[in-house]
Amino acid sequence: MVEIRRKGSGEVLLRLEGGTLASADLRGVAATYAALAGADLSGADLRGADLSCSDLAGANLAGANLVGAFLMECALPGADLRGARLVDAKLLASNYGKADLRGADLTRASLLWTSLSEANLTDAILSRADLSRTSLRGANLTGANLEEASLRYADLTGACLRGACLADANLTGANLTGADLRGADVVLTNLHQADLRGCDLRGASFSGALL
Repeated sequence: MVEIRRKGSGEVLLRLEGGTLASADLRGVAATYAALAGADLSGADLRGADLSCSDLAGANLAGANLVGAFLMECALPGADLRGARLVDAKLLASNYGKADLRGADLTRASLLWTSLSEANLTDAILSRADLSRTSLRGANLTGANLEEASLRYADLTGACLRGACLADANLTGANLTGADLRGADVVLTNLHQADLRGCDLRGASFSGALL
């Protein structure tokens, strides 16, 4: 028997048969304010689940299905989300600092006001995602797909965007100071009022970009 408890009070929010949350069927579960720090949720089916305001620091969510899930105001520093599916997920105002999101699919995900500082987003899919006012300071976005994403006023200071696709993305007012954009696709990208001081732009394609 596995129990999911509420942060602080220890109140039991959910009881599950079996001894692990890995590969568990948690579709549509409502477990806000859950204490799940360090939990193994790898491969779990969390489609449409609401885990808002939960503590998932250092949790293993590798390969988890979080399509349409609600993870607003969550703490996920150092969490493992490699290959996780976060399509249409709501991740607003959460902390993903130093999280591992390599190869994760965040298509159309909402990440407004979220911290992804020093997170590893290598080869992640962020097409049409809302990353407005998100902190991506020092994040690794090598090869990431940010096509048509909104990065308005995002902080990308020192971020690595080498070989990333930013085609048709909106980076109005974004801070790209010291970012690595070598070989990036910046075609038709809106860079109005963006700060590009100290950027490495070697090999980047800016055809049709708004500067």
